[in-house]
Amino acid sequence: MQSSARLLYSKDREFFMPIGTAAAVREISIAHSPDSDDAFMFYGLASEKVEVPGYRFTHTLTDIETLNQKAMREAFYDVTAISFHAYPYVQDKYALMPCGGSVGENYGPMIVAKRELSLEQLRSVKIAVPGQLTTANLVLQMALPGVQTEVVPFDQIIPQVLSGKYDAGLIIHEGQLTYARDGLKCLLDMGTWWREQTGLPLPLGGNAIRRSLGSAVHRMMNQALRDSVRYALQHREEALAHAMQYARDLDAASASRFVGMYVNERTLDYGEDGKQAIRKLLSMGHERGIIPHPVRVDFAE
Repeated sequence: MQSSARLLYSKDREFFMPIGTAAAVREISIAHSPDSDDAFMFYGLASEKVEVPGYRFTHTLTDIETLNQKAMREAFYDVTAISFHAYPYVQDKYALMPCGGSVGENYGPMIVAKRELSLEQLRSVKIAVPGQLTTANLVLQMALPGVQTEVVPFDQIIPQVLSGKYDAGLIIHEGQLTYARDGLKCLLDMGTWWREQTGLPLPLGGNAIRRSLGSAVHRMMNQALRDSVRYALQHREEALAHAMQYARDLDAASASRFVGMYVNERTLDYGEDGKQAIRKLLSMGHERGIIPHPVRVDFAE
């Protein structure tokens, strides 16, 4: 039986099993966020345009901070999207997949506000953040040590900054494209800050796979996810139409732009500088006392 993904673009779904044998199907549970970039990335698998004989994939969609917390409590999902900041807390149960990540190339999460505030002034206000274990929050703590934060659901940060409840907010996802139309100003782009500090792209989130699944399943899943991303990139309009149902407040052009920012050739493979960036991010987090223990970054190659 094949252990790598086979692309099936027609309705003919033959698996070419030997005559007289029964196909034992193994279920792989996948969890990711209900965002347009993740929807685009997983479109091939979710739509069954990419299939792996002998395997069935189930998809659970929930916000990234919930997935971070759930992975910490229990290795419930076989494959789960996580913030890279969360990886040190789940590294005994999960390894990182070498594909399927979101990387900012000189752009990333942003601190936004209704008025101009200096970095020194930001230290004296409370900033709404989308989760303690988000990579956005990790980089914020590096850039502004000692800053005051409060966790707010990511899709409520812009409304609560606009209402005046918070002087500033740390935005992720589609908010990076919509904040200006709401009259907000970008005070600090984390991707730009990170590039200036390290010369590297900013790794934000990736997919982790349960170590206990074993190397054969790891290889199968890496190939399946790469094939899913490749299918979406090669059938962009079709995959974008699917992703639009998760593109909060974005028109088609903006959704396409956002997907292009975070699903691209880097998603198929981090590259050596991408892997270096992940290691650098987590080692710096430990050195600066934000991550309490050393991190062993393992990729399920």
